[in-house]
Parts: sequence; structure tokens; C-alpha cells
Amino acid sequence: MSQAIYDAIFKAYDIRGKVGSELSPETVEPIGKAVANWLPTEGAVAVGRDMRPDSAELASALIKGLTEQGREVWDIGEVTSDMIYFAVGNNNLAGGVMVTASHNPGEYNGIKFCGEGARPIGVESGLLEIKDIALKNEWETKPIAKVVEKDVGEDWITHALSFIDTSELKELKLVVDAGNGMAGKIFPELEPYVPFDVTELFFELDGSFPNHIANPLLPENLVDVIAKIKEVGADAGLAFDGDGDRAVLIDENGVALSGTVMSALLAEYFLQKHPGATILFNAICGQAALDVVEKNGGKAIRTKVGHSFIKGEMRKHDAVFAGEHSGHYYFKDNFMADSGLIAAVVALAVLSKSGKKLSELADQYRTYQQINETNFEVTDKEATMKRIAAAFPETEPDWLDGLTLRFKNSWVNIRPSNTEPLLRLNAEAKDKAELDTLVAKVTELVTQ
Repeated sequence: MSQAIYDAIFKAYDIRGKVGSELSPETVEPIGKAVANWLPTEGAVAVGRDMRPDSAELASALIKGLTEQGREVWDIGEVTSDMIYFAVGNNNLAGGVMVTASHNPGEYNGIKFCGEGARPIGVESGLLEIKDIALKNEWETKPIAKVVEKDVGEDWITHALSFIDTSELKELKLVVDAGNGMAGKIFPELEPYVPFDVTELFFELDGSFPNHIANPLLPENLVDVIAKIKEVGADAGLAFDGDGDRAVLIDENGVALSGTVMSALLAEYFLQKHPGATILFNAICGQAALDVVEKNGGKAIRTKVGHSFIKGEMRKHDAVFAGEHSGHYYFKDNFMADSGLIAAVVALAVLSKSGKKLSELADQYRTYQQINETNFEVTDKEATMKRIAAAFPETEPDWLDGLTLRFKNSWVNIRPSNTEPLLRLNAEAKDKAELDTLVAKVTELVTQ
């Protein structure tokens, strides 16, 4: 196996690379063998895949590697990433492997991993060990294990709906944009159980993404769903990413709920169900989410950005919910794993019960001005962050994840990318003038 290729495709939380030149059955099969030998728990491994043209071939190579090293495989077919976590946690499997490149363009693919109980596998929890085993490429001869085809769709829908009282759902007119991704297969399985009038956009599975990239965090990818919301007079819209583990909720006016607003809405729901519970937010989630927890008598804890950190901290603190500004939402009763569908179902239940328009509901949490995350290429990330900290002696620097500086009515975070020579800037303030001033000053410090 090529050291250079493996160095390129093994990222902080998963594997990601270009199809053919970096990801092929030849590079993937040893990874399947390595997973089979690395997983500390005996038992079967679930394998799922998205709708990309080469995902089935890559999944077959992984299955070949797993079974040749004695691991029984549950082949759960084309699924969303959150269904892999569910399959593993709900059936006490040894681990799971999902072939997907999530929201990346069609020329890419990737692999996500989890262990027993849907625990994350990243660079700090075994991913580099899997890489080393695969590179060594030395294997014992073992009896080939069996492959069992399983359909977890119905169980998954039942599980997602268990987070709400379905009897309280009201008729809602929705527009749902699956972006030609895996939500196009799964969302129709939910529809018979909910009183929603759904207009479906781009539900045809197509990994070439002929309409737009399935990344709902980019405004240009919401143009179609917003236009349809206004055309049909919908109460709300949903846009999913390619592997279905993220969902962006859009109000009746075509304004998307940010990750912070959605986190605040979901946090309030879970605190009403679990008074005094602990809620986690990542370091760049906005103040509105923290305010909601304080107002509702819960305990808010900030954590580093990234699902492996958050899932570990959720277990440590027995948190009932965690939110990321990037649109990932995690649930204790979902094996501490994230799910776009569960987040959407809960938010729509809140909307049903509120009797309000979604914009009115969201405006309760739209109390701060935020910028979109901005990237800067720098040669010395550490020195740049220290220079910024020194420029604001009036506030104590917070080094939880990069550098966070908090002021009376604003905050700024600048943190290093795990994989690129980039610093990522996030900032928030009570009013736009203060936000613009803060961002301009930090930008000047970064670029000088």
C-alpha cells in the first residue's frame, strides 16, 4: 500500500479522497481487514453506503476485507450516516463502517467509522492505528465470515419518532430538499407516520449531484428550496446534506435557522423534558444557545469542535443533548450520536406545539449578529493566535479550541484547521456595528 496515498486520505475524523486516484477497491480492502483486527470487541460489523456511483464497489471491498479477517458483516445497504450509528448501537454490534463523502462533490468519496455503542473512531481514538495496520498489510489466514443483508429502515424511523409525541403533531406544509442525497430514500419512509404535506425536491438518488452540491450550509445550495417554500406557501423547509446526518431548517420567509438558533431551540425542548440536564455546545456555538440553557435551569458546557470530542464529553458529563454551529446535533438517547432526521423531527414537533410561525419561534433565539465562518491562510498559526490575544489585554484568552476572546456584548474565536494551513474566524455581537468593528480588527491582525 502507498504511504503517500494513506497519508492523504486519512483525516482527523474519517477517510476522504478522490475516487480512483486515492480511493479504490485496492486501497480500501486492507482498511477493511485492519478494522476487523483493530476493533476491540468481538462481533459483527455494520457496513452502509451512500448513493455515489462508486460507493457500492468500495463497500464491497471493505466487506471483503472484513470477512476475510473473520468479521461477520451486516450489509445494511444504502443508508444515511446516522443509520450506521443506530444499527451499531441498537443491535450491540462491534462497530460500523459507512462509505460516504457527505457533502463533498461527486468526484470524492470517503469512509466513516464507529465502534461499539456508536463510539467515534478518529485520530485520537484508533484511526491512526487502523492506518498503520493497513499499511503493514500482513494478515493471518482466517475462515471467511458470512455477510447478512439487513434492512434497518423501519426500526430507524420508529426510533427517530420516539423523541416526540406524534399525537401532538399538527398538519404542516413542508418543502424538503434532499439534494439527490440519501435523505431522498429515507424521508419518504417517515412521511406515512406524520401529518405533513411534503413537497419533495431532488429526492432521486444521484451521486453526481446534478442540481446542487448537497451542502445546506452554503447559501447558494438553498436557493431552490427557498423559492419552492415561497411558491407553495410552506410553513417550513428542510435541506439535508449528502449523507443525511445534517438538516437545515428554513422558516416560511426563506430564512435558514443557523446552527446556533437550532441548537437553542433543541436545547430548550430537552431541558423541558429533562429539567436541570447538562447540554453541550462547541466552542463556536453562539451565546443565544448558552443563554437558553441558563434561562431554563440547565448546565451548559463548552467543548472543542468535532464529533469525536463532543461524543466523548457527552459520555463524560452524561449530557442529554449537544449542538454544533455547523449543524450537527447529538442526542443521548441516540447513543450520543448525531442525526439530521432526529433534529428535524424534534424541531417540527416544537413548531407544531407552539402554534407560532417558524420565523416567530426562531426570532426568540436570533438575538445576536454572526458572521459566516471565514478562513485565512497563514504560515504560523500559533504565532498569529498569540499576536491576536496580546492585542486584547482587557480580556482573558480562552484556549479551549483555538483562541476565544469574550467581551461584554461580543466574542471572537479563531482556531486552526486540523488538516490545512488555515485559521478559521467566527465572531458574534449584539449589533452589527460592533461585530463589524471586531471582525475588522481581528482580520487586520491575522493578515499583517
